[in-house]
Amino acid sequence: MEKISYVPKGVCSRKIDIETEGNIIKSVKFSGGCAGNTQGVARLLVGMTVDEAIERLEGIRCGFKSTSCPDQVAQALKEMKKN
Repeated sequence: MEKISYVPKGVCSRKIDIETEGNIIKSVKFSGGCAGNTQGVARLLVGMTVDEAIERLEGIRCGFKSTSCPDQVAQALKEMKKN
């Protein structure tokens, strides 16, 4: 199991905790942000591969912001892959 705590930039959530096993996402937990949306995104990601999640989420914007909570999950996963 690999775990990462990521501090997102430019969004309402304050922290994203991600747990993976191999290339499979086991859990995602947001601290802060829009509760319904972040819970929904977190549940949808469980069982997805890291690469698929990055492909699906990277570049999503929230309103006029240049990023979003889903995009920040993609950034966290990319960082996890680098390390």
